Amino acid sequence: MEQLKQRWGLTSNWEILAILVAFSINGSFAAFIVRPALSVLGVTKENLNIVVYYLLYIIPVFLVYQFTLPYVGWLVGQYSFFKNMQQKMMKRMKLKS
Repeated sequence: MEQLKQRWGLTSNWEILAILVAFSINGSFAAFIVRPALSVLGVTKENLNIVVYYLLYIIPVFLVYQFTLPYVGWLVGQYSFFKNMQQKMMKRMKLKS
């Protein structure tokens, strides 16, 4: 725990818990939003190859996840942590300079 707190620049175990809860909520939320949206567009396991379906599923889940992560972080009181994490991730993926 101490290594995690040091690496993330946190001061308490409660902050770690809040961050882990935010990751969990955000991942579930992204999947919850994308699955019905794809169904409305006609993208289902039944009418597509399973590999194509999961490729078409993962991309929007990733986008929704990236967009909503700072806001879910705000709900648990860790907005600045998640905003910084999002910016680092976008720079590593060369989507932001």
